[in-house]
Amino acid sequence: MNISITTEFIKLDSLLKLAGLVYTGGEAKILIQQGDVYLNGEVCTERGRKIRPGDKVCLKNKEITVSAE
Repeated sequence: MNISITTEFIKLDSLLKLAGLVYTGGEAKILIQQGDVYLNGEVCTERGRKIRPGDKVCLKNKEITVSAE
């Protein structure tokens, strides 16, 4: 799945909501803290992590590629 952003970055929890992988920020927070989210192949536990174009985020076997609009 490809997500285009118009800003320099998007925070990890906001990206998960934008992509429709979680319904709430609270749900995103729990999944991130549990180590279920991968950023560029490595576990990421920082929900406020800045995700920039070119980054790849994985959750539950779904991969999101972030690109610039």
